[in-house]
Amino acid sequence: MDKFTNDAPSENNPPKVAAIQPLPVIVNAPPVENSLGRAKAWALLTFIGIIWGTTFSLAKIAAEGGGHPLGINYWQSLIGAFLLLLACLITRTRIPFNMECIRFYVICGILGSVIPGVIFFYAASKVSPGILSITIATVPLITFVTAAIIGIEKARILRITGVIFGIISIVMLVAPKESLPDPSAVPWIFAALFSAGCYSAENIFVAIKLPKGMPTLAAITGLFIAAATIMTVLVIAMDVFVPLAWPLGKVEAAMISMATISVVAYGIFIYLIIHAGPVFASQTAYVVTFSGVFWGIVIFGEQHSGWIWASFVFMMVALVLVTPREKT
Repeated sequence: MDKFTNDAPSENNPPKVAAIQPLPVIVNAPPVENSLGRAKAWALLTFIGIIWGTTFSLAKIAAEGGGHPLGINYWQSLIGAFLLLLACLITRTRIPFNMECIRFYVICGILGSVIPGVIFFYAASKVSPGILSITIATVPLITFVTAAIIGIEKARILRITGVIFGIISIVMLVAPKESLPDPSAVPWIFAALFSAGCYSAENIFVAIKLPKGMPTLAAITGLFIAAATIMTVLVIAMDVFVPLAWPLGKVEAAMISMATISVVAYGIFIYLIIHAGPVFASQTAYVVTFSGVFWGIVIFGEQHSGWIWASFVFMMVALVLVTPREKT
């Protein structure tokens, strides 16, 4: 993995990006020339989209298997921090720990992992992976709306139309009585949307508060360390620690897999930003959403109503419209 800073956009200086989430978002980022070649770039994008999409099903496996949401989120944060620290050692990336950076790590850890992660794992036991993948796809929409309101993105008509399509998509999920197999899941859909709002808040915070000169790998590692520290306090205080038994059961395997996939996929995502450009990399959102629905069908045999499929189509259109275009 390369070493990153946040100044001029070049191979060693990529644009600002969100830290850790299911669907990373590019905020106010300049274009970058594709140095990978079209075939390799699309192969990498498709690969990370497919593996990232499995995390919705893995979350359900862990949550339904008896893992407490706080315990699951604790292990995801801790394993992720360990893997990223290893990456920092290999690449000799220094993690700054002055007060400004620590404050940045803590806020990102809370917005990008602690709050949305716990809520997401609570929702995972109540809502199907396919529906979860649709709700999390609202992250780019919410991020754009917030960025437009505070003035770091332009409110273009095409992207506003995308937001409208996204709203229609959510209405199709929660309004019709025939949409969900269990109407009691509606509050949990709104809980998942709240998680998406937290991820979006993290996007905006990173875009405007990333400390000058901080390597992106260091930023990601720092926020994972902060999240793991906070989660450790919470699981001990609430006595909800989930031990990693050996041999690994399905809950433990799901937790380890989620953490590993998130770190690997995000590393490749950053690589794509540098070598294929941020706009190209942001198209990962389409593949992740589609993949999340697909894996839910394969792993759990999910059967969705016509309303959910219509919601999925509207959300994909929304993502197409909201995704920034290459500047020519």
